[in-house]
Amino acid sequence: MSEAFDAVDVIVAKRDRKELSDEQIRWVIDAYTRGTVADEQMSALAMAVLLNGMNRREIATWTAAMIASGDRMDFSGLSRPTADKHSTGGVGDKITLPLAPLVAVFGVAVPQLSGRGLGHTGGTLDKLESVAGWRADLSNEAMLAQLEEVGAVICAAGSGLAPADKKLYALRDVTGTVEAIPLIASSIMSKKIAEGTGALVLDVKVGSGAFMKNVEDARELARTMVDLGTDAGVKTVALLTDMSTPLGLTAGNALEVRESVEVLAGGGPADVVELTVRLAEEMLDAAGRGGQDVRAALTDGRAMDAWRAMIAAQGGDPDATLPVARETHVVNASADGMLTTLDAYAVGVAAWRLGAGRARKEDPVQAGSGIEMHAKPGDEVRAGEPLLTLHTDTPERFERALAALEGGIEIGAAAGERPELIIDRIA
Repeated sequence: MSEAFDAVDVIVAKRDRKELSDEQIRWVIDAYTRGTVADEQMSALAMAVLLNGMNRREIATWTAAMIASGDRMDFSGLSRPTADKHSTGGVGDKITLPLAPLVAVFGVAVPQLSGRGLGHTGGTLDKLESVAGWRADLSNEAMLAQLEEVGAVICAAGSGLAPADKKLYALRDVTGTVEAIPLIASSIMSKKIAEGTGALVLDVKVGSGAFMKNVEDARELARTMVDLGTDAGVKTVALLTDMSTPLGLTAGNALEVRESVEVLAGGGPADVVELTVRLAEEMLDAAGRGGQDVRAALTDGRAMDAWRAMIAAQGGDPDATLPVARETHVVNASADGMLTTLDAYAVGVAAWRLGAGRARKEDPVQAGSGIEMHAKPGDEVRAGEPLLTLHTDTPERFERALAALEGGIEIGAAAGERPELIIDRIA
């Protein structure tokens, strides 16, 4: 068939800092999905976007074209409004696990399509697969039925949602173009808009353990995604949250499930509870169900009931014993003083090397591996007392995990000023 444009002309236009027309953008996404535009050509265009950017119209059209490459889900038949949350990824970020059932308590359906971990950031599906019998893959019909009956689903996204993004995501990963904010924003939002949720709350992480290392870049990404959601008719808000230190006291799959259950039982680390509650409040407000006493649902058992129902609906046994790693190694404090630094990236890489993460999508993970943290920045520590416990089934991994932690732990005479957990709100 005759093509409407030539890929080289589109590449050159963006290389020369020109705006791409809507027609050019729609064509290049469609042609790339069909295989007419080659990987090397899309690589060149992605690099041009990284270097020269896109305006709001271009990003919106690019996102819409990626949505149009596949299916769209429809939740309009549900008796409940829908709201979803997306995190840009961090270390110890288990928030989805307590958040989805907590929001469901208040009559809002949460269609949480999640992914697996890659590199130092954990994957929600990997964590939940620590629960005996739980399955990530659901048909659309099963997902809709569970949303109506239980109110919350955490599952894998179907292959039909934004297939153009799947191709482009893999290409960006190997061509040095992952950092392009227009492409990050369109990648996330094309899937979330295609998912069909009525409201979306974005948790944009900032800091060493996050994709965005500084507040300015994180704010630009958040603003871009909020604009995309708003333009598509999805009520969208973003929180910028700190990821210089891991969230909670665990990083790893079964370890994080255990901590999430503690939160659902009315306990758990203060930072995990704070962020879970704040995101729940934002989701409920965006879905038109604001003004609820969210914390009460964590202490009176309602959120735990919703968790148990959600896990059981997907074949899991909420009473099953979680996997435990065969080997542990304790890292002790080297001196008396205040723990001033516990670097999120260092902890994330160490947990990855212990077996909690993967270097390639096809790699297996160890359910019980990861890191327990016995202190957080601002805590007083004593020489010889445990700071971290490393867990793995394969003790030969300890050496490389310990190497990853070098320089990531600092003890001083007094604690430095800790950043606020919630840095900003963008709507």
